Amino acid sequence: MARLIARVKVLPADAETNLDGVAESLKKNVPTGMELSKYTKEPIAFGLHAIVGDFMLDDSEGQMEKLEDAIKAVEGVGEIEVMNISRASVKMK
Repeated sequence: MARLIARVKVLPADAETNLDGVAESLKKNVPTGMELSKYTKEPIAFGLHAIVGDFMLDDSEGQMEKLEDAIKAVEGVGEIEVMNISRASVKMK
């Protein structure tokens, strides 16, 4: 089965949200067989930042929905935006 990389932008629930804490929770709370392989903090506006993370998951039915639900369940997450999905063999910039 092929592996996918989903690049997801995670917006904080409010300005006081600790993004490093959210990232650690994301690493621990993703479903079995998925992982947060790397992330960066990206400026949004006025000192606010978002997490842009690359999540590894299997290319099977329902996996993306499970990932989205797991991300939304993490405390401190406001909204998410799926930016890109590609096979793990493809480099994303």
